[in-house]
Amino acid sequence: MSRHYNVLFLCTGNSARSIMAEALLNHKSRGNFTAFSAGSHPSGTPRPEALAQLQSAGIGVERLRSTSWVCDNAAKEVCPYWPGQPMTAHWGIPDPAAVKGTPEEIARAFRDAFIVLDRRIGLFLSLPLATLDELAIKQEIRKIGEA
Repeated sequence: MSRHYNVLFLCTGNSARSIMAEALLNHKSRGNFTAFSAGSHPSGTPRPEALAQLQSAGIGVERLRSTSWVCDNAAKEVCPYWPGQPMTAHWGIPDPAAVKGTPEEIARAFRDAFIVLDRRIGLFLSLPLATLDELAIKQEIRKIGEA
């Protein structure tokens, strides 16, 4: 029996990269993972270009929403609250939502971000999680962000 994992993808606006990552992982994980996404300053709606990129890959978009993460603002900072002992990794990807230019340039930025996310999620899903200890898993998911 395989273990089930929850994964949270965080971005500032929760309109493009984290939305695409959530949809990709949910689509590809065969039920072993449940992916979510959130943002520190969510835009309120997913970018149409992100949704179009997902749809062109045959991934459903009907349940995707731009939401906020749960934060503790005691220090007057926007900081995620991490219950338990989750593993974290930074997977930096240029923000396609920040690209200004022609419609073709913007579409290319979304496609490029999607390709990087798709590759990294594929690497993530190929990890033998059942045979790795917690430290090894942390190291591997961090390495994926450098790929």
